[in-house]
Amino acid sequence: MTVHQAIASPGCGCDSQDMLQSLISIDEALARIAAHTAPVGRTEAVSLDRAFGRILAQPVRSRSMTPAFDNAAMDGYAIATSALTGAGPWVLPVVARVPAGQAVTIPVAGAVAARIFTGASIPCGADAVVMQEDVLRDGDVIHLSRRPEPGLNIRRAGSDMTKGATVLDKGRKLGPREIAACAAAGAGILRVRRRLRVALLVTGDEVRSAGGAREAAQIWDVNTPMLTASLASVGVEIIASAHGVDSLAGLVDQLGDMAAQADLVITTGGISVGEEDHVKPTVTALGGEVLFSGVAIKPGKPVSVGRIGKAYWLGLPGNPVSAFVTWQVFGMALIRTLTGEGTGGPTRRHVVTASAIRRKPGRCELRPATLAGFDAHGREIVSFEDATDSARVGLLSLADGLMFLSADAESLPAGALVEFQPFCQS
Repeated sequence: MTVHQAIASPGCGCDSQDMLQSLISIDEALARIAAHTAPVGRTEAVSLDRAFGRILAQPVRSRSMTPAFDNAAMDGYAIATSALTGAGPWVLPVVARVPAGQAVTIPVAGAVAARIFTGASIPCGADAVVMQEDVLRDGDVIHLSRRPEPGLNIRRAGSDMTKGATVLDKGRKLGPREIAACAAAGAGILRVRRRLRVALLVTGDEVRSAGGAREAAQIWDVNTPMLTASLASVGVEIIASAHGVDSLAGLVDQLGDMAAQADLVITTGGISVGEEDHVKPTVTALGGEVLFSGVAIKPGKPVSVGRIGKAYWLGLPGNPVSAFVTWQVFGMALIRTLTGEGTGGPTRRHVVTASAIRRKPGRCELRPATLAGFDAHGREIVSFEDATDSARVGLLSLADGLMFLSADAESLPAGALVEFQPFCQS
């Protein structure tokens, strides 16, 4: 997976030179995900009506020409243009009626017409369909005042798809448009990737279920419902969801059990360097491999990716905004790689800032931003808060994506050009 950053900077730093040396850039983290992960191997056959949201494991090829026969593009009259002699107007007897779905038995021979309906097969001898609004019908004849061009209002056989043509490549995620293409190609059964099995573990003794009873020092759980919804939107199978035990021994049991069943284990919290951060030591205790731990971004610096046995591991920060931001950037990249999706995620594009920005430089900042129309030059404008707060979840619902502020940017004027990545919707 390649991510292009058109606005160059010396690199994403951190708050100190010592920390800078231990952190990697966004692009390096994404490159490691791409280099060290692979799609799940198993595939399965599903019917077209059950294929929505799945990832193709094999190309889809057309089983026949589409359309399979020359047919009318609209309601009207099929005629042979070569039979229209002289300057016109012409009076043509209507010798047949051709509805859609019925075989044509009467040819259009000479200066005659056949009443025809949209999608109906073109009668032998006809080479144009005159729309019904352009003729005057009088009993069993029509009056035609303008000579049509050959081929008018005819959909030619094979003009959409030729037999054996590749309609969709493997790795394509099947949405409504792709489902339509498969149906048109006659592909009633599709070979797709098995759904990714995902386990979710949210840590924190202070966390309680949303809306439930809580004491003064406790908080409602945002990460579980937020990530459950995010996972549901990408079509994976959530095989387990649990609240983590805040102890090394307890987490070893939980993570070990999850990793034995899942393709991907996602944790939130416990990945910093505090005494109560047990997740990374647990991964180590389980013999896990860490691909990276710590990216030079704000928010979400501790984000980590690795493996525990055969399962991949994504460690997200505990603060909800940090978890959401890092899920959007790194979690979705990991999901696309593991599912074999070849269509890629949302690409960054340039936008301009609605107001000036002053910030502390040092790390690349991913600030939630809202699309706010266009400027006089047709460029998209984004509005945003004065700072990124990893605990202000309420503002996420107002944002459309992430604005990228380079590590060395201390101040930017209104109208500055920055990069913007829209939130993944599915």
